Amino acid sequence: MEFRHRMAGESRSKRAVVLLSGGMDSCVCTALAAKEYEVAALHISYGQRTEAREQEAYLGICERLGISNRLLVRNEALRTIGGSALTDPSLAVPEAREVIGGEVPITYVPFRNAHFLAVAVSWAEVIAADKVFIGAVQQDSSGYPDCRPEYYRAYNEAIRTGTRDGRIEIVTPLISMRKSQIVRLGLEYGAPLELTWSCYSREDSACGVCDSCVLRLRAFQNAGARDPIPYVTPSRTMSGD
Repeated sequence: MEFRHRMAGESRSKRAVVLLSGGMDSCVCTALAAKEYEVAALHISYGQRTEAREQEAYLGICERLGISNRLLVRNEALRTIGGSALTDPSLAVPEAREVIGGEVPITYVPFRNAHFLAVAVSWAEVIAADKVFIGAVQQDSSGYPDCRPEYYRAYNEAIRTGTRDGRIEIVTPLISMRKSQIVRLGLEYGAPLELTWSCYSREDSACGVCDSCVLRLRAFQNAGARDPIPYVTPSRTMSGD
């Protein structure tokens, strides 16, 4: 269904916009939000290597979770700007390092989440949603600066001062969790993890060697569960929980 604009004086419902990339974290975040809110799912394509596969995952997750309120947006700026192995075909996606999360890797898309959140907050204003959920994770992550708690605190302040009534809030329920905890939470909440896609470089079978694949495989291993998606090369998994 389509949301109508909120009329002046109309009460706000318990509605939330969820940024759903199609990856494991965003899927679990969506399943979590859907237990408490009327969810509107936002997917943003930005010319990334696995764009088509991520959109397929997004649509499948929406179908499985019964989310009919959807918005697909294309951001041309991030691919045009480049500077990331995810958006610039001349830059190779590296294999995972022994220690993930040190210096910012080449797979970082410069200030990407700011672009995504701007669209999500704009849509939230139009459809009268009070919350914007994003599955950002600081623990067990590749070390992206726009996945830190202080970043979202600062962004929430910008929303408070820059929106019509200042009531929209970004929610990051997974940000302090380990990846294995996210897997367990997803299984508990019935998140369709088999429909998700996390690989940075391939769309047929996951490569198994990029940072994202290694972190995902380690998470399932530490959660005592089997990762249900296909891999070309089941990777070595880094130590840690």
